[in-house]
Amino acid sequence: MDSSPDQPSVERMARMHKGWQWLVLLVLSILFAGALELAALPAALLIGPMLAAILAGTNGATVRVPLPLFGSAQAIVGCLVASSISTDIFAVFYREWPLFLGVVMATVAASSLLGWLISRWRILPGTTAVWGSSPGAATAMVLMAGAFGADQRLVAFMQYLRVIFVSMTAALIARMWVDTSGIEIPPIVWFPPIDPQAFAATIGIALVGGLMGKLFRLPSPFFLGTFIFGAVIHLDLGVPMQLPNWLLALSYAMVGWSIGLNFTRPILRHATRALPQIVGSIIVLIAFCGGLGFMISHLLGVDPLTAYLATSPGGMDSVAIIAAAAQNVDISFVMALQSARFLVVLLVGPSVARLVARAVRE
Repeated sequence: MDSSPDQPSVERMARMHKGWQWLVLLVLSILFAGALELAALPAALLIGPMLAAILAGTNGATVRVPLPLFGSAQAIVGCLVASSISTDIFAVFYREWPLFLGVVMATVAASSLLGWLISRWRILPGTTAVWGSSPGAATAMVLMAGAFGADQRLVAFMQYLRVIFVSMTAALIARMWVDTSGIEIPPIVWFPPIDPQAFAATIGIALVGGLMGKLFRLPSPFFLGTFIFGAVIHLDLGVPMQLPNWLLALSYAMVGWSIGLNFTRPILRHATRALPQIVGSIIVLIAFCGGLGFMISHLLGVDPLTAYLATSPGGMDSVAIIAAAAQNVDISFVMALQSARFLVVLLVGPSVARLVARAVRE
């Protein structure tokens, strides 16, 4: 039996009944989310449960969000984004596609260079850093990395740690950028009257969009399938959607728990040696993308916060939540650039990763 000093803390939650684990996770999530809400931090309902899940996961929690619930939560977030965009997104794509393509390719090149350096300096084994540095499509990158011989645990660690950093940084910048002085924040109505037609449309769009995403084998099928289907229904047919706050809060919690519970103690211990370099590479990539955001803001006259969120490297669903929560953010612009980067990473990411991995071995 392992008698390492941290063994008791690792087993602390693992020894608990799963019902008690869920209760502890729920209480911690409410406390963290409540504290972040009091600080007026955007996306507190996402980040609070995420932090609670990290604490639980690293103390041996064995519970996991069931895949149907996680998929449903992603679909609801897809509905949120779809209902928030306007037809301006197509004009943005058409008008600025050369700049969008340049920004996306620069982000992919920067992340590939960071992955190459970490691998070249033998900080992480094999091609792990190349896959772990990919700027987006975290789950898809983790799954594909295993097929190409990389350490999936470390790839997951790098990918989800970047999602955490991107989410926290974006939320903090949104909090600092938006001037709320003199603005009276209206109270949150958790249980508004339900509009049967709009609410039924929302549930229907989530169900059909998720099924279509699975049918067409889209990456992040529940989020992306619902986002695409919901956007078509919302923009072409003008179908209204209703997303009550209680439903959004549940969905945010599921997303936050799913990310946070991946951070188990063995993964963290396995990555301890490389943690400073991994964190450094994440900070460099966030800063690089922030520079791209500044350039876009300067060249196009776009709101700086909108430009920053649009260029954030990964965590598209988290960035969408933050963009929807922040005032005066052009969510159409944010999602146009985020979607373009997401699709480019999925299309060329594996080929770029293999190319960089080959360069590392030579």
